[in-house]
Amino acid sequence: MNNRLSLAALVAVGLLAVLAVVGPWIVPHDPLATRVASSLQPPSALHWFGTDQLGRDIFARVVVATRIDLGIAVSAVALSFVVGSTLGAACGYLGGALDRWAGRVVDMLMAFPLFVVAMALVAALGNTVANIVLATAIINLPFYIRFARAEVAVRREAGYVQAARLGGAGPWRVVFGVLLPNLAPGLAVQMSLNLGWAILNAAGLSFIGLGVRPPAPEWGVLTAEGAPFLISGQWWVAVFPGLALMGAVFAFNLAGDALRDLLDPRRRT
Repeated sequence: MNNRLSLAALVAVGLLAVLAVVGPWIVPHDPLATRVASSLQPPSALHWFGTDQLGRDIFARVVVATRIDLGIAVSAVALSFVVGSTLGAACGYLGGALDRWAGRVVDMLMAFPLFVVAMALVAALGNTVANIVLATAIINLPFYIRFARAEVAVRREAGYVQAARLGGAGPWRVVFGVLLPNLAPGLAVQMSLNLGWAILNAAGLSFIGLGVRPPAPEWGVLTAEGAPFLISGQWWVAVFPGLALMGAVFAFNLAGDALRDLLDPRRRT
């Protein structure tokens, strides 16, 4: 049962990636085209997810939003992975002032709710996609710094590290050529888990008006626009974008668990 669930999660992640690439070309309607005469129509054969208050096709907007949300999440996680894992590995191997200062910065970030930190950064820098990516990357940094630092601190005296030193490798060559490649499985799991959280963070910022700006289709924007219609019975305007967001986060979380089971030899046995 666990293997089937993991396979389903990996398939769902693959489907999300495909939709992010080809979504804008396969949707049956223009996601930005307004048709006031067709506003707030329930799901039907013509509009699978119904229409919103401006008559825009919700299915098209949900599918096209996959590219924006996954683009933000992948960019932010990739940035935090590169910076955080490199800095954490350097701290764990070199120690000294770099380790102390990086530790203080991480402690300072972790002292606040990370979503509040993201809100403050976007509010200060402006709610552009680039700033959303930057804010999401910054609040993800502590996870990679702490993980890489702890793992490198344990492995720095391992036999293969000492062999590299005896072979003439300098500190940075040991970090980049020996230690970081050995952390790849754990970092891959961390990235998969962070992708779901990054999607949720970007959607949350958009929901409160600090993220992607309307009329761009984004899951948080679509959910926020549809929320007022729940009490009047037009549930489909908010429910389908919300389900897409929930499904994406759930799929990445399960995919992270599947990768952990696949890459950890102790779990395989």
